[in-house]
Amino acid sequence: MELRLGIIGLGNMGTGHLDNIVKGRCPRIRLAAVCDVQRERCAGAPGVPAFADSRELIRSGLCDAVLIATPHYDHTPIGIDALQQGLHVMTEKPISVHKADCQRLIAAYQARPRQEQVFAAMFQERTYPHNRKVRELIRSGELGRINRIAWITTDWFRSEAYYRSGGWRATWSGEGGGILTNQCPHRLDLLQWWFGMPSRIRAFAQFGRFHDIEVEDDVTAYLEWQDGTNGVFIATTGETPGVNRLEIAADRGLLVLDDASIRWHRNVVGTGEHNRTTAASFTKPENWKIDIPVSGQSGRHAEVLNNFADAIFDGAELLAPACEGIRAVELANSFILSACSQQTVDLPLDPAAYLALHQRLVAGSRYKAPTVAAAPPADFAASFTG
Repeated sequence: MELRLGIIGLGNMGTGHLDNIVKGRCPRIRLAAVCDVQRERCAGAPGVPAFADSRELIRSGLCDAVLIATPHYDHTPIGIDALQQGLHVMTEKPISVHKADCQRLIAAYQARPRQEQVFAAMFQERTYPHNRKVRELIRSGELGRINRIAWITTDWFRSEAYYRSGGWRATWSGEGGGILTNQCPHRLDLLQWWFGMPSRIRAFAQFGRFHDIEVEDDVTAYLEWQDGTNGVFIATTGETPGVNRLEIAADRGLLVLDDASIRWHRNVVGTGEHNRTTAASFTKPENWKIDIPVSGQSGRHAEVLNNFADAIFDGAELLAPACEGIRAVELANSFILSACSQQTVDLPLDPAAYLALHQRLVAGSRYKAPTVAAAPPADFAASFTG
């Protein structure tokens, strides 16, 4: 039994997914069709039916499912179209550019014509063993109450050449945002996957600090959770070598994720208990430095695709349900709204408040969309209607 998959969008990511399939890394998936508005890109899939219009591929009868790897704005209208036509859908990140479009996309899934349709997102960092281990330690209660989170995720360096590789890149009307929309959706997804959604955000962003772009390439945000936990999130595409370092200060000590290694500075007695019971003024509880073993390897994008097929054929639990993708988008939108308004933003985010800001940013964008739309009948403006 094979899943007949159509790939819509053959840029960097779409080509990578195609490569995983044709090289046999996804044994239950067969490449059934490809689509790109730049028809010459389809030459990378010889012998496979090719389309320049996603509507035609979706209605061709050749595919059971589609993988959407187009520029970001098209995720929403193409995803809605595919869901309404009864197909299973896997979408690249972000699932949409802003929360209002996420709601439209999720509404289409909730109203899908076949209940067995599967809707997934390409959040491959959920497959990394060290990320899974952090989630396990948090969820098990092993760390105790979490007090503070600090995440410096600056290993996203991009050059000017990268931003010049596509006219839509790093523009409000073409891409919809910068590091928060393109690179950091993975880390924003992990943030909520580990800790849940915060209740308040105050963010600071710089637009084109390191590059000749109009969107954010440097962000520092302060976050608060309902239970009193607070955190800092720092991201940029302008530093090198950069780091990926997460610190979780909890009652049972300090957990540090540094790239793929995890060290737990474990308190023998919890901080709270020591604070209440010690008669000394300056002593700290005994502390053990433990390197947490992490086993297994990540299958990355192929693992997410294989899980997608297993969910369709066997009812397997999805690694990354697309409906959860709204949370990473909401965090990104909240950071930008806070930075631009210079105010604290309460969550849940009002989608209309961000949409109004977003439309103003798009109106001033240097990028002008091509006259030929990217597949579905909805153009950029239509995707803003929420």
